[in-house]
Amino acid sequence: MTTGERSTEIVRYTGDTLSRSRLWTELSEGELRRLAVAACRDHDRDTLWALTEAYFTTYGASGAKASAHTLRAYRQGLGVFLTHAGSRAVNLLRPARDLGPSFLREREAAGKSPGTVRLELAAVRLLYRALRWAGATTDDPFSDARPARDTTAPWDKRQPYSEEDLQALLAAAEPDTRTMLLLGAHAGLRVSELLALEWCDVDFGARVVRVRSGKGGKARQAVMSGTLALALRALGPGQPEHRLFTISDVAVRKRLRVLCLKTGVTYRAVHALRHYSGTKLYRAGSDLEAVARHLGHSTLETTRIYAKWSDESLRNSVGQW
Repeated sequence: MTTGERSTEIVRYTGDTLSRSRLWTELSEGELRRLAVAACRDHDRDTLWALTEAYFTTYGASGAKASAHTLRAYRQGLGVFLTHAGSRAVNLLRPARDLGPSFLREREAAGKSPGTVRLELAAVRLLYRALRWAGATTDDPFSDARPARDTTAPWDKRQPYSEEDLQALLAAAEPDTRTMLLLGAHAGLRVSELLALEWCDVDFGARVVRVRSGKGGKARQAVMSGTLALALRALGPGQPEHRLFTISDVAVRKRLRVLCLKTGVTYRAVHALRHYSGTKLYRAGSDLEAVARHLGHSTLETTRIYAKWSDESLRNSVGQW
């Protein structure tokens, strides 16, 4: 089998992430390097992504448990860079000294948000780690590249849906969409977590929803509200090994966007449902540690954002002037 045929076989393989990565790790050092060099020469984005995914799955902190959303975001970020490099005939294996900073400045000048720029930077850094792993280059043009400082406070970027917003969405939603909304807004689940739920994870007796593989592969239990319990009972139960939902995360986001348009609610993305959950818990008197356990935060610093949103003292003080 020629190198080109081997490359085509690896890139077109549609098995699970771990199996795709294994095809790369089983290559000899010489063949791995040849495939990586050829992909860089041709700016072959499919092969470059397959190589990057294999490295990320093998050496990344999340390993094979990385969510489809994470992988898709990295692939999109890598695609943006490769479009930039292709339009300038960049030699990926011998890049110019200022390639990294110039790419970031261009993206910032184009009005891209700090979060988008950071994600694209992470994707490209991952590509070059994969290329060094493959023995294709020793260069790292993004090692000293730093995005511009984000001057927006975290709590101003991640606003939750209001109580009025949530009630309007729930009133207009179909039963399965309503259950998704409540899993986010009451149980605090991320999109990837609610889509991975199987009926065996729903414990009506203990009134908990079990998340077996949350962010970073962590497991946790989220308390089930009475409203969520009613919605889940109306939806199922299905077979224990069956998932509650069989749609993609893209479809979930589209549903919420359409629902927001229908109800006149400002679309704040699906993740803002989690923000609603954390904010409401803190306002109801739960301490930061309890909120962190419910949402599966690894540090209290992330949870402190909800304290900022919940602090009404300044608003009340100024309101009395």
